Amino acid sequence: MRILFAALLLGSAFFTTTLSAKEKYFVVERESESVAVIEDGLTKRHMEHMHNMNHGIIKFDGNDAYLISRDGFIIKFDPKTEKIEAEYKTSKSAIGFVIGKNYVAVANYDDKSVDILTRDLNPIEKIVTGSKNVGIKIYKDMIIFAQMDNDKVTVLKDENAGKGTPKFKIFKEFNVGEMPFDAMIKDNTYIVGFFLTKAFGVIDLDKMTFSEIKVTAKDNKPVLKVPHFGFWSLSDDKTFIPAVGDNAVMVYDNKFNFIKNVEMKGLPVFTSLSPDKKYLAVTFSGKDFPTIQILDTKTLKIIKTFTFKGKVLHVRWSNRYPALYVSVNDANQVNVIDTDEWFLEREIFQIKHPSGIFLYETDDKK
Repeated sequence: MRILFAALLLGSAFFTTTLSAKEKYFVVERESESVAVIEDGLTKRHMEHMHNMNHGIIKFDGNDAYLISRDGFIIKFDPKTEKIEAEYKTSKSAIGFVIGKNYVAVANYDDKSVDILTRDLNPIEKIVTGSKNVGIKIYKDMIIFAQMDNDKVTVLKDENAGKGTPKFKIFKEFNVGEMPFDAMIKDNTYIVGFFLTKAFGVIDLDKMTFSEIKVTAKDNKPVLKVPHFGFWSLSDDKTFIPAVGDNAVMVYDNKFNFIKNVEMKGLPVFTSLSPDKKYLAVTFSGKDFPTIQILDTKTLKIIKTFTFKGKVLHVRWSNRYPALYVSVNDANQVNVIDTDEWFLEREIFQIKHPSGIFLYETDDKK
C-alpha cells in the first residue's frame, strides 16, 4: 500500500509540476465543431465554432496556429490565448495544408485547386489543377503536391525565393503511378503512394529525378493498397507500415528492403513512433478498435497491450515527458499512459468525441 500511495503521489507531482504551461494539447472534437484544450493534465477550455471537424488538422509554426476543417475553412489562431485571428474558406472540401515562411498553401479536393494565402490568410493566388490534390509538402522554396486525378506530382517554385509576396510557378511535373493518394517527405526525398499501382514513387528534390519502388512483404507478396502515409513511421534505420487486411506491421529498412512482419493483435491502422524512436504505438480497426499495442523498435517485440473503453482514433507522444496521450472517441475521454512504467496514468474527461491530438510547446523550456 505504501508503494502504491507513493506511486500515486509521484503521478500527481508529474502533472502538477512538470506539465505546467510547457505543453498544451489541442484535441479535435469530431462531432461538435470544436477543439478541447488540455493543460496541466486537465481539460481547461473548448474552442467553439471551428466548422466541420470530421477531418480537422492543426499545425503550429512559432506563435501561430492553423486549423483546417473538412468543409474547406482554414483558421489562424493564437495557440497561447486561443483567440481566432483570421479565417478563410478555400473550397467546399480541403484535405491538407503547409505553412511556409511567408505563406500558407492549402490543397483542395472539391474545386480542384491549390490556394496560396498570406500568413494572415489573405488570398494571393488560386492554382487550378483540374484534380483533387493531396500530399502537399514543402522543400526549400518549393511546394510539392500530387494530383490524384491526373497521375502527376507537381513541383511549384517561388520565383521570389522567399522574399516578399511569394510567386509560385510550375517548376517540374512528373508522370507517376495511377491515382496518387498520399505522400510524405524526409529530407530531400518526396515519397508518394498510389491506389492502383503496386509501388511507391520516390522523387529526389535536389536532382529532380523520379523512380518507382516495388515494395513487397513476406513471401514476395506485393503491398496491395497504400494507407495514409500519416499512418507510417520512419525511424533512422527502419520504416514501419501497417499491413492492409493483415494482423501485422510490416518492417522495412530505410531502402525499403523487407525485414519482417510483426504479428499484431488485430488489423493495424495507425503507427506512431516515440520521440526517442525506441517505441511504436499501434492502433487498430474493427473489433480491436479499443486497443493499442506498444512495439519495441529494436527487438521488434510487443511489450505492452492496452484496451480502453471505446474506439481509439489517435495517439500523441509527449516530447518532454514520459506520456502517451490516447483519444478514446466514444468514451469521450483522452487517456494518458505513463511510458516509463507502462501503466494507465489518468483519464481526462469533459471532451466530446475526441479524434486528432495536436501538441503545442510553449517557449518556456525550463
